Amino acid sequence: METNLKNIVEGALMAAGRPLNIKSLKALFEENSQPERGEILAVLQELQQESQGRGYEVVEVASGWRMQVRQGISTWINRLWDEKPARYSKALLETMALITYRQPITRGEIEEIRGVAVSSNIMKTLHEREWIRMLGHRDVPGRPAMYGTSKKFLDYFGLKTLEEMPTLMEIKEIGALNEDLDLEKEEKVDSEKASGNIKIKEDETK
Repeated sequence: METNLKNIVEGALMAAGRPLNIKSLKALFEENSQPERGEILAVLQELQQESQGRGYEVVEVASGWRMQVRQGISTWINRLWDEKPARYSKALLETMALITYRQPITRGEIEEIRGVAVSSNIMKTLHEREWIRMLGHRDVPGRPAMYGTSKKFLDYFGLKTLEEMPTLMEIKEIGALNEDLDLEKEEKVDSEKASGNIKIKEDETK
């Protein structure tokens, strides 16, 4: 049963195209032959271990477990499709960052921090992608809606919990490093072009 269970779980993860939790995997079996939760978890952890060093990985995200292309090779795999990944405006990314790190937060509070109005299209896009959800209403006049991140947001970025997000300090340090790299790149671009040794920043290859 153990080998068979492993094959079934692996095949399900490969075919699903979305995260599967243990309850969903358990439901694949007849009621009188369902494996125990611990058995399924052990198989998932074994598959995760076996995927190390492969072109794919088995990871646990907010909604369950999934099989996905390893991040380090996504640049090449993306060339299989003509359609380019969606590009988002700076305003949308700033809004999403504030919701992520300041949740629960209202639209008015986002506007106060950013100093500009939040476009309705931005909120519509975030809702359509199901990256944000309404957490309730602020107990102030008008009772504005409070927003936070959703499980789909965590799934999209390969996270199990918000605790896995980089801290604001880490982001600030990365931003400062990128500024330094940009400055250095500008100063050396002519000589690098001549030698054919222009280095691509790591974040440009992902």
